[in-house]
Amino acid sequence: MIRTARGALAIVALLLVNQTALAEDDFPIVGTYMRDIACTGNGSDRPDLLVTITQKRIESPMGSCNILSRKRVGKAISAHVECKVPGDQLILGDVTFTIRDDKTLDFEDQDHTSDATLHRCAE
Repeated sequence: MIRTARGALAIVALLLVNQTALAEDDFPIVGTYMRDIACTGNGSDRPDLLVTITQKRIESPMGSCNILSRKRVGKAISAHVECKVPGDQLILGDVTFTIRDDKTLDFEDQDHTSDATLHRCAE
């Protein structure tokens, strides 16, 4: 009985590790970026252009967004987000990140009011 329980726990642990790896592969854009300019990496990057993307959030001077859902199709990653923007407004919307071959991201919001190219900074 103990061997069966240990085996079951090992299988569950393996599934959780694989699920985490798949989630990271499905969302490879986690990192720090500069909006529309390359990162210098020497501490002189403009904070008003800094964008940070995690598995669950997007942080930028324009607002703070929770990622409610996401879907990847090829190089395009679509996300449904809930954002708190200046003035304490809460907005729901959809954004798309397209991974380019040069390691930058094309960013589009559903209304095309904040489209940008995001340049990855060294970690």
